[in-house]
Amino acid sequence: MMEGGFFSGQMLIAMPGITDPRFERAVILVCAHDAEHAMGVAVNRPVEGLTVPDLLERLRITATITVPPDLVVVGGPVERERGFVVHTDDYRAEHSLAISPGVALTATREVLEAMASPGGHPRRALMALGYAGWGAGQLEDEIKRNTWLTCDADEALIFGHEHDRKWGRALAKLGVDPERLSAAAGRA
Repeated sequence: MMEGGFFSGQMLIAMPGITDPRFERAVILVCAHDAEHAMGVAVNRPVEGLTVPDLLERLRITATITVPPDLVVVGGPVERERGFVVHTDDYRAEHSLAISPGVALTATREVLEAMASPGGHPRRALMALGYAGWGAGQLEDEIKRNTWLTCDADEALIFGHEHDRKWGRALAKLGVDPERLSAAAGRA
């Protein structure tokens, strides 16, 4: 657990047997967490065939640089029509939210325009549609019930392109072999 008992800046790793298929093998960056709520963005659930340049074009944002064809991800089941950009903190806007040292979140058109322009854009970015949200105490309860493991976030987990390998890589950070995980929880 992080400062004050909250998980902001940590990664949540879905345990096998999670009952909600929207979170099966999910890796979620916790962007905000306090006593009243938690909010996170899944980093490993790409939208098949939707790239950042495609999305910029749909939003009528003209790129003046070559924007990498990174896949857009489904950040979670809440407000899937709303976009969120997780990015390195070398880019900051008035409404950017610091997540952890080196990582921020911005949910305004301004960051998309910066991503399409030379100079001033973040070094690395992940575009997500939607987010995962929890009410007061809900995330803590899910962690106690072994729904999620937690690990430190790093750039490779957040911004890496091998989305199908992020779950196993997050578990490996904890020294856990996915083949040895069980959906059953026990008490000592």
